[in-house]
Amino acid sequence: MALSYESSGVSYDQLDAFKRACQQAAKTTAPLLAAHGYAEPANTRGESCYLMEAADHYLGHVEEGLGTKNLVADAVYAQSGKTFYREVAIDTVATIVNDLVTCGALPTSVAMHAAVGDSNWFSDAKRMQALVDGWAEGCRQAGAVWGGGETPTLKGIVNPDAIVLAGSAVGRIAPKSLRITGDVSDGDSIIFLASSGVQTNGLSLCRLIADKLPDGYATPVGHGDSRTYGEALLAPSVIYVKFVAECQKRGLKLNYVSHVTGHGWRKLMRLEENFVYEITNPREPLAVFKFLQEAGPITEREMYATFNMGIGFAAYVSPQDEAAVLAAATESGYDAWVAGKVKKEGDRKAVNVPSLNLTFEGDTLQVR
Repeated sequence: MALSYESSGVSYDQLDAFKRACQQAAKTTAPLLAAHGYAEPANTRGESCYLMEAADHYLGHVEEGLGTKNLVADAVYAQSGKTFYREVAIDTVATIVNDLVTCGALPTSVAMHAAVGDSNWFSDAKRMQALVDGWAEGCRQAGAVWGGGETPTLKGIVNPDAIVLAGSAVGRIAPKSLRITGDVSDGDSIIFLASSGVQTNGLSLCRLIADKLPDGYATPVGHGDSRTYGEALLAPSVIYVKFVAECQKRGLKLNYVSHVTGHGWRKLMRLEENFVYEITNPREPLAVFKFLQEAGPITEREMYATFNMGIGFAAYVSPQDEAAVLAAATESGYDAWVAGKVKKEGDRKAVNVPSLNLTFEGDTLQVR
């Protein structure tokens, strides 16, 4: 029987219903910003980054968590003696700051939240130092100061052998014209920036598959990849801040960007307005995704509905800016390519990948 993300205990329908309820209640608190000299700009609710508007700038604020990827690192550490907590720390910073830059805010400060069930977790000096070094490295890649954090011991809530990694970031947009608003039009080009692998989504399903394998995370990935399954899963996420910063530096307008995480390629239609996102140039999936699909087994549709499939970030730009934005991406160190076009088809919202015979209609993504 084919596996799904829901079979690993994760239901987006339930999570998204809670998120929508939070958004409705949170919006009622927006008038409180006035006392601080800020207001809530239109169309910030439901986006990856929350914005606060002042007369001459915006402040962006994001809180995000790693999820369960560190449990993979724990299992690989126990099996091989290799600690991947440097990589896991970079992952956590990445998931925070990649959300922040979707609105055009470059991160200024990043804070760590590291909750444990037993303070003895920090007694493993090798693992602890790897986590510290990786967090600092993630901040450097993001161009942000590591501003502080919180390390609660939550006995009875957190497993004593585990750590819950999360954090927050703030950033500023000035001048205000640098805000990425969702000014998408029929015919816009879609530029993909490559991921390093699964990055930070779908790990509950990856862990379920590991439990089925005789050699677990030590199983070779194959498909031309010399790494083990665990090593491939633990490749650190790509941080996309430099791409947005470079486009701003060059005066290139990003009409919209999407951080492709949970919900897989459905995230390509996160923008509230209705468009069809036609992907005419998808790449062959990375070896780790081929391994996952076979080992599950997982249907192709479920793969693209859950995982990033090699795409970590998508930018929607006017056709006349396509070449310049692509150059900004590649010249700032990213693997990027033109993947498709935005189409206006009445009130329809969908992601369409003709070569794979895959279509995700708008009702498959309910984040607002």
